[in-house]
Amino acid sequence: MQWNLRMKAAEAGIWQATQMRRRLAEAGLEISAGKMSMLWSRTPTTIRLDDLEVLCAVLNCTPCDLLVPAGLPTTQPEQAPTRATGTDPALSRVHDIVPKPGRPRSSPPL
Repeated sequence: MQWNLRMKAAEAGIWQATQMRRRLAEAGLEISAGKMSMLWSRTPTTIRLDDLEVLCAVLNCTPCDLLVPAGLPTTQPEQAPTRATGTDPALSRVHDIVPKPGRPRSSPPL
């Protein structure tokens, strides 16, 4: 996933992390300067859904605007590589999902 916070912030007229932090505080999300710096400068490994909700409210966007699948163009998602599922390819398309390399997950308990 690509983290698109700075682009969405720029579209909202927010050019600095301190401005973003101030706007988040006004919306009820108090975060540290270190956490704001991390969110501003790189893709977070995790993010709380409550925090994501406030970010989206401040930037007037959706989570899909902030979290963009890697390798897909951010301006024209309809040209993303897709595969048909079902009888009508125009109505039912899904993105090909490639698992992230790393340690395999354990099986759920039975």
